[in-house]
Amino acid sequence: MNNSIIDKVNKALEEVRPFLVADGGDVELIDIQDNVVTIKFTGACSDCSINQSTLKLGIESTIKKHVPEILEVISIVE
Repeated sequence: MNNSIIDKVNKALEEVRPFLVADGGDVELIDIQDNVVTIKFTGACSDCSINQSTLKLGIESTIKKHVPEILEVISIVE
């Protein structure tokens, strides 16, 4: 992974993190492969019924604003 891209993605996640933490959750960067970011929701966000909306409308749009070359953001469940 390119460190510059990782730094930009982490900066974007820091921008949305306060909203997630306010609801008892958080998000963790897992990987970036072929311009696709993989994240994992933690805490209350891991089983929240609207986490896919949060993913696309909040997290993905913020990441793409900071890192336009990112194509998609996906989440994993462990």
